Amino acid sequence: MRLLRAGRLLAVVVLLWATAAGAAELPPPIDLPKPKLDASTTLVQALKARKSSREFAPASLPLQTLSDLLWAACGVNREDGRRTAPSAKNWQEIDVYVVVREGAYLFDARAHALRGVARGDFREATGTQAFVKEAPLNLVFVADLSRMAGASGPDRDAYAAADAGFVSQNVYLYAAASGLSTVVRGSVDRPALAKALGLRPDQRIVLAQTVGLPKP
Repeated sequence: MRLLRAGRLLAVVVLLWATAAGAAELPPPIDLPKPKLDASTTLVQALKARKSSREFAPASLPLQTLSDLLWAACGVNREDGRRTAPSAKNWQEIDVYVVVREGAYLFDARAHALRGVARGDFREATGTQAFVKEAPLNLVFVADLSRMAGASGPDRDAYAAADAGFVSQNVYLYAAASGLSTVVRGSVDRPALAKALGLRPDQRIVLAQTVGLPKP
């Protein structure tokens, strides 16, 4: 009996140690600065400047710029929790994962913060093009299908694709207004990236988007 109890205690200790070790491997959360909403660029100017670019300077984006970019992408812009990007039936099923040199994070729009997902440099896993591993920031748009209650398979896929496109266009317009380079990408090894990000089977990678300062 004592051996059985000792064995159970050891199993609990090992489980707690493994849980603590796993948590220690995650990047610490990042509270983003409050987004600045006083841009002087007009919508027409941003539309005129909007374009895709595949050349990026390696320098990291300032934290304030990242904060403003993520708010523009799909941040909360109303007191009821609705976002800058529309979504079918307000499912808000598109999550934005932020992949930088230090690790991978999930953008928590309600808290306006980044939650650590994985420690390490996973930029190369976000696409098949050579530039993704050198660019400072890769965004990954992931549809959480568990939030899309009542949608049939084809409708669910169409809604998720459209909603990810809205987020991507917001990123394009912010980049154009702020002098950043960006390009949206569909060429991604989705199984490998899903494993790196620790995604569930009902989370689906839709698109990725690279953002950075223009290459001199």
